[in-house]
Amino acid sequence: MKEKKSLNLLDATLIVSGSMIGSGIFIVAADMGRTVGGPGWMLLLWLIAGVMTIFAALSYGELAGMFPHAGGQYVYLKEAYDPLIGFLYGWTLFAVVQSGTIAAVAVAFAKYTGVLFPVFSESHVLLTLGTFKITAAQLLGIFSIFILTSINASGIKYGKIIVRIFTSTKLISLLGIIILGLLFFRNPEVWNLNLAHFWDYGKYAADENGKITFTALTTFGLITAMGVGLVGSLFSSDAWNNVTFIAAEIENPKRSIPLSLFFGTVIVIGLYLLVNFAYLNLLPFYGDPNSITAAGKGIMFAEKDRVATAAVTQMFGGSAVIIMALLIMVSTFGCNNGIVLSSVRVYQAMAKDGLFFSKMKENNKNGEPGYALWVQFIWASLLCFSGKYGDLLDYVIFAVMLFYILTIYGIFILRKKNPDAERPYKAFGYPVVPAIYILMAIAFCVNILYMKPENSFPGLIIVLLGVPVYYYWKKKQAAV
Repeated sequence: MKEKKSLNLLDATLIVSGSMIGSGIFIVAADMGRTVGGPGWMLLLWLIAGVMTIFAALSYGELAGMFPHAGGQYVYLKEAYDPLIGFLYGWTLFAVVQSGTIAAVAVAFAKYTGVLFPVFSESHVLLTLGTFKITAAQLLGIFSIFILTSINASGIKYGKIIVRIFTSTKLISLLGIIILGLLFFRNPEVWNLNLAHFWDYGKYAADENGKITFTALTTFGLITAMGVGLVGSLFSSDAWNNVTFIAAEIENPKRSIPLSLFFGTVIVIGLYLLVNFAYLNLLPFYGDPNSITAAGKGIMFAEKDRVATAAVTQMFGGSAVIIMALLIMVSTFGCNNGIVLSSVRVYQAMAKDGLFFSKMKENNKNGEPGYALWVQFIWASLLCFSGKYGDLLDYVIFAVMLFYILTIYGIFILRKKNPDAERPYKAFGYPVVPAIYILMAIAFCVNILYMKPENSFPGLIIVLLGVPVYYYWKKKQAAV
C-alpha cells in the first residue's frame, strides 16, 4: 500500500490546478466580453465563477474526508442518494464530459502545434469521405492521447512527473503574463479608456464582413446575459474535482484532498483574475473586427478570440504567436494528463460495483487501471474523429452543474443519514457556504434552460440515456 500512495499534497494541488488550466483562460474573454459588453461585467463574471468554484471546493472537502476512496464524486453521489444517481454521473462523465474534454483539449493541442508546424494544421485534410474528414490535427490529437495513456499505464510515478513539470510551467507562465502585463508593459491610456466604460453593458456581435451589431440590454437582459457569459468562466475553472477521483493514490487523503482542493482552486482563480486585469492593461476592451492590428481589434474582436496572443503581441510583437502557441501546447498537454490520469478511477469504481465492463476493475502489472485507460483512449479518439466533442460539451453544461448541485446537497443528506460518521474535515461555513453555492448554481441552470434550451435539453437527454444502460448492467450483474 505504501508504494501505491505515491502522490503527496503538492502533487494533489498541482492536479487540481493543472486540470483547471487548459486553453479557456487564453480565449474565452472575447466571447464573454461580447456577451456582456463592459470590462467590469467581464471581470465580475470571472469573480462569480471563482467564488462558486472555491465555495464548491470548500464543501467537497467534507465528502473527500468521509470517503477517501477512488471514484470521488461517483462515490459521493452513490452514498448520498443511490447507485443509480452515482451511475448517471459516471455515465455522463465517460460518454461526454471527460472523454469529450480529452478530445477537445487534444485537438486544441494539435491546433497550436499547427501554428509552429503547419503540417499539423486543421486545414491539412488527409482523407475526405463525403462530409467526413480526417485532418492532421485530429491524428496528432489522438497521438497525444495515446502518449499520455501509455505514460499513465506505465505507472503513476510517470504521470506525476508530467503533472509536476507541465503544471509548474503553466503556473509560472501565467504569472509571467501578469507581472509583465501589469508592471512592465501596461499601457495607462488603454487602462483609462477601459476604466471610462467599465460598467457599460450591451451585447455585441460581428458578421463575416466585420459589421458590428449592438443590442441594448435591460437590467433583466444584463442578468440573463451574465448567466450565459458565466459558461466561459465556469468551464475555464472546471475539472478541479478530478483530484477526488484518484484519492486512493494520495498520501493521507482525508487531509490532503480537502487542502489541495482549497489551495489549487484559490491559486488558479487568483491567477485568472489577475491575467484578465493584465489583458485590460494591454488591450482596449472594444475594438474593430476589420482592424489589422491586435490593439485595433481589442479584446472583444481578437483574432480567432485569441485574447492572450493579442495581449502578448503588445509586449513582444510578432513573436507572440510562437510564444503563445508553445504556452498553450504545454497547457493543454498538461491539462489532459490530469484528466487521463484521474478519470479512469471513476470507471474502475463503477466496474467494481458491477456497473461497467468487468475488466475495467483490474489493475495491470504496474498497479494502474490499464484496461480502463485504453477503453477511455478508444472512446476519446472516436470523439476526436467525430469532430462533435465541442457540441457535446455544450450540451452537458447544464448536466455538469446539476451534478455539482446534487453532490453538494448530498452533504446535507449525509449529515442526517450518517450523523456519527467520521468527518476529518467539515464543510467550511456549513450550512451557509454550501447553500449559497447551491442557490447560485440553480440560478445558473435555470438561466441556461431559459436562454439556451437547445443546449440544455440535449444534455438532459444524454444523462437520461444512462437509465436503461444502468438497468442493463444491473441485469447483467444479477445473471452472473
